[in-house]
Amino acid sequence: YMIGIGIGIGILVFDFLLFWKTKWFMPVFIVAGSIAWGQIWIDFFIEGQKQKEIESRFLDFVRNLTGAIKSGMPVPKAIMHVANIDYGSLSPYIRKMGNQVEWSVPIHKSLLFFSNSTRNDIIKRSISTVIEAEQSGGNMEDVLESITQSLLEIKKIKESRRASIHSQVVQSYIIFFVFVGVMVVIQNLLIPYLLGQSQGGGALGGAFGGGAEVTVNFNVEIKTDSLGSFIVSMSNWFTSLRGVFLMLSLIQGLFAGVIIGKLSEGDLTSGLKHSLILCTIAFFVMTLISPPTGPVL
Repeated sequence: YMIGIGIGIGILVFDFLLFWKTKWFMPVFIVAGSIAWGQIWIDFFIEGQKQKEIESRFLDFVRNLTGAIKSGMPVPKAIMHVANIDYGSLSPYIRKMGNQVEWSVPIHKSLLFFSNSTRNDIIKRSISTVIEAEQSGGNMEDVLESITQSLLEIKKIKESRRASIHSQVVQSYIIFFVFVGVMVVIQNLLIPYLLGQSQGGGALGGAFGGGAEVTVNFNVEIKTDSLGSFIVSMSNWFTSLRGVFLMLSLIQGLFAGVIIGKLSEGDLTSGLKHSLILCTIAFFVMTLISPPTGPVL
């Protein structure tokens, strides 16, 4: 984390020295910020992929445990046996559970430690069912078989939803790109043309009273002379046309990404990945493709 923050600060200083008051200032500023906290996002997405793998390999673990119990092994011996099998990201948790059982930790406690350490909701629900069966003297083999069938159904439902929603995800991306393209055309072509017509007494000017000049803030220069001037200039920029267009694009990217994640994965946090991608594209497009006239942000 400290290396990424240091590189980000270095790029930020470089940005202020070379690109201040140019159209490259804000893009490089965002690059510096992204590098500074990029490792946090990387770890967040890696943890999400890890949870998906853990959830997938948990089905293999339950199958192997069921098979071991069916072969006549007692539950503690079966857990120690399947703990030697490789389950990818789930292996460290299962080996730890096997070591606890080997050291005579009660089955329900070792299972509870296992489910809590994985931090996966599906595993927690499944293990709680196993613990209830173990404490009430139920048939562990039947319980594990029912859990296996339940996990298979959940996996099929998720895969079916992901396959059926793929076309809608692609459509959402296309709609967003079209939206950003429309914003670019309005910002760089339509608004400057209408402002020129208004100031020259053309069609827009006639609509406002026969050549009356219309005052519209298109670009606002960000001032850093003092804290007060910076706050005032930033508030003016947010109400300018460029600020409004940029904020519209970012808002569209944020909520479009969240919706895509909810549709495809069934989880709002999974949509942060799509939101980050869409917002980054929107920001760079809206800031780099500047209008032909007027100062830049």
